[in-house]
Amino acid sequence: MGKSVSKLSKDDLQSLRQATYFDKRELQQWYKGFLRDCPSGQLSEEEFSKVFKQFFPFGDPSDYCHYLFRVFDVDNSKYIDFKEFIIALSITSRGSLEQKLNWSFKLYDFRRCEQLSYNDVLTIIRATYKMIGAMVALPEDERTPEQRTDKLFRYLNKDRDRDTINKDDFKKLSKFDAAIVNALNSYEGLV
Repeated sequence: MGKSVSKLSKDDLQSLRQATYFDKRELQQWYKGFLRDCPSGQLSEEEFSKVFKQFFPFGDPSDYCHYLFRVFDVDNSKYIDFKEFIIALSITSRGSLEQKLNWSFKLYDFRRCEQLSYNDVLTIIRATYKMIGAMVALPEDERTPEQRTDKLFRYLNKDRDRDTINKDDFKKLSKFDAAIVNALNSYEGLV
């Protein structure tokens, strides 16, 4: 993507239409907005975090944003370009449940080893709790990140000290825990 280009090239537009669930008009609108907010054509982690802070004024999304940024930054360049941004937005807002679960697994798999340890899951859940702050009333058995992580491991009959969760296990969790699917569907209708 050109850094100072105000319109998507025909080739970029065609490849993004094939890679996303957005039509030509939507892609052009998103691109204009992206360039308005990121004139360089690249979004840094710091800028990404600033945007999230607007949505979570009662919590601290900085840790969560760090892990989420890594999922968006597919090429590990330390920046999110428009292509990375729009593909992630397409999956999270309009993708199938399967696509959303695969994408979400990447958030938890920040070590990129295809297996989630108890501490991996706990890290993301802690970041999530820190982000939402006191905005959400939690069930009695999920008042702490440790309780929530323990509950997820129990759903899968996994030992927190020995076992890991793979992608298939993670997908099974969505059948046991409505909160996972609800979180994955939270972007629907926003785009």
